Amino acid sequence: MIKTHTIFQILLISFVITLVSCQNKTEQTTDPVSVSNWQYFGQTSPGSEPHLFSPDIISTRRNERDFAISPAGNEIFYTLVLPDKNHYVILYMYFDGFFWSEPQVAPFSGQYNDLEPAFSPNGKKLFFISNRPLTDGKEKSDYDIWFVDKTMSDWSKPVNIGAPVNTIKSEYYPSVTSDGTLYFTAGYDNSLGAEDIYYSRMEENNYTLPVNAGDSINSSLYEFNAFVAPDESYILFSSFGREDDLGDGDLYISYKINDTLWTKARNLGKTINSDKLDYCPFVTYDNKYLFFTSQRIDPGFKTNYRKNLGVILQLADGIKNGLGNIYWVEFDAQAFR
Repeated sequence: MIKTHTIFQILLISFVITLVSCQNKTEQTTDPVSVSNWQYFGQTSPGSEPHLFSPDIISTRRNERDFAISPAGNEIFYTLVLPDKNHYVILYMYFDGFFWSEPQVAPFSGQYNDLEPAFSPNGKKLFFISNRPLTDGKEKSDYDIWFVDKTMSDWSKPVNIGAPVNTIKSEYYPSVTSDGTLYFTAGYDNSLGAEDIYYSRMEENNYTLPVNAGDSINSSLYEFNAFVAPDESYILFSSFGREDDLGDGDLYISYKINDTLWTKARNLGKTINSDKLDYCPFVTYDNKYLFFTSQRIDPGFKTNYRKNLGVILQLADGIKNGLGNIYWVEFDAQAFR
């Protein structure tokens, strides 16, 4: 465990040094912005095709994934995957009324593996997953779902949501509805495939026994990383290996029929999905934008000609180098019915 922590600390320090060295790029986030354009850093709306979100600030040549923005639009959380792809840290930015902060390690992150942040619809809680210890000081071998409460000035200490949701197996990618229902990913013994989407209701301030979301959503393959609408009217998730899969995993949508039934999941299509992995969906609380993580690459990688070292290094050091980035696109959930 000491060795693991040492590697993590070295990687984290290296990231901070690199971040400081890129200060000239990130300083633009602290420039004053007008009240009319401060949201989304004043970026132009992406339109109907996905675009990189916040190039060189949030979406960089490093490996970023997951995205959560508060209902008020003034706090952003996302995950940085460290180079060994086995260590994760949650970063955040905030708007203080005048300036956006630079990316920094979230107050509750930076020591253990933390990822997949998700706000409750009222913005008072932030859920995430972690392998941090429960009480004995030892890292867990699996991931649990945790949350922090919003305080007057910061965030509370992390709280493990406990049984019956958290088990000796890993639980991933929390998403919460307005009535407190928690959706998440897990690979249990009763799963239809390697990983399925589950949900747990909130009753009398306690979570109920998790229920499989059913075969309209889940299959014998991989279903993972679901975002559910606050009113539970639809669900977005990723799946890998289906007949209509365009590549390494696509985004799908399903609509709720009643308390137990959903429509057959539908691929969001070539406009949004790529031939690489597209996952980790999140829809803003004004229902305007879909954010998601994609590993799509620069078209230069696909050109059929011999490349010199300069071109190869330029592609490798570019933002679209095959590591994760955050994309956004205008989104109408009802358009896929």
